[in-house]
Amino acid sequence: ALGLFPPVYVIAAPVTAQSLGVMLAGSVIGARRGGLSMVLFLVLVAVGAPILAGGRGGFGIFLGPSGGFLLAWPVAAFLIGWLTERQWHHYGYGVAALINLIGGTVVIYLIGIPWLAATTDLTLMRASIATASFLPGDLIKVAIAAFVAVTVKRAYPMIEPARRRQ
Repeated sequence: ALGLFPPVYVIAAPVTAQSLGVMLAGSVIGARRGGLSMVLFLVLVAVGAPILAGGRGGFGIFLGPSGGFLLAWPVAAFLIGWLTERQWHHYGYGVAALINLIGGTVVIYLIGIPWLAATTDLTLMRASIATASFLPGDLIKVAIAAFVAVTVKRAYPMIEPARRRQ
């Protein structure tokens, strides 16, 4: 659904609301389900489903400048879910924001920036600088994801992460 928001192109890769979905997948449905949901999403993209922002889809997207950012989504969702599950009893806005910042921004940038550099013949430093323009929007998405995740936890306090129910 977040792919319905039109992308805003700053450089070769678009600014979209979809990374918010990655953060929410990990925060709300956990590590395993969140990571697997992103794998399924990317498989649908690869086979041509036009579900990325702007109606994009197809395997070629993974070979372009934003491919590394997309491939980071399952890793990010899994990490966010894993950290959330371990901090469940201390889970407030600050913890949720920090977890989403680490998984939803830092990890995605650590995987996406080298890919961007390799596919555009930029140095790693220039690719990092170019990507910095996305940071304000990503920080807003971190805050939104933290708010939603904590609100869901408070609305359904009986829900425990899967690893604690066993």
